[in-house]
Amino acid sequence: MIFAARFPMRAARLLLGAALLAMFAACAPMKVKQHAATPEALAAQDAREAALAGKSHWTLEARIAVSGANGGSGDLSWRQDGDAYSFSVRGANGKTLRLSGDAGRAVLEGVDAQPDVGSDPQALLRERLGTEVPFAALRRWALGLRVAADPAQMQFDERNLPTQLVQDGWTVDYLDWFDDRSPPLPKKVFAGRGKDKVKLVIQSWSLD
Repeated sequence: MIFAARFPMRAARLLLGAALLAMFAACAPMKVKQHAATPEALAAQDAREAALAGKSHWTLEARIAVSGANGGSGDLSWRQDGDAYSFSVRGANGKTLRLSGDAGRAVLEGVDAQPDVGSDPQALLRERLGTEVPFAALRRWALGLRVAADPAQMQFDERNLPTQLVQDGWTVDYLDWFDDRSPPLPKKVFAGRGKDKVKLVIQSWSLD
């Protein structure tokens, strides 16, 4: 992620803004034919979620873009091992931002000379970068799953795969799927709430 926090040069910020605008323009949401949740679609979603319920060890490689004053874009490698995670983003400028931790601890590297430590990864990103990334929910949304504790509204395509998930004030659009996987896994995931946006263009999945 280019994530510009703590990089004070005005030229770097201008380049960051240009790169971010280009990334979002290239990934602008496309029209996807969708229909409201039918009993069949919800049953298919329940089946997908049941099939993926035990998959707590996985890796994805993706392009990521995040909006905000200190947002940016880059190459993402996200590894999840149960509650432990490593979320590493390399920007076009060669700098790497890495967020790692587990259920009770988050460590952010690549912002200051010393790692920043907190208990909540979403709060840590907000405080250190001014960027809103719904990290815990995104762990579920990236797989095309609902966060179990929160009410959700969904729409589906003709294959009964989600096209949109609205939860906790966020709208998550699913624009493409790896439908050769069983069960299918998302390829393009665009989440937004107001001015906050997180976009993933996933290149590969590995589920252990």
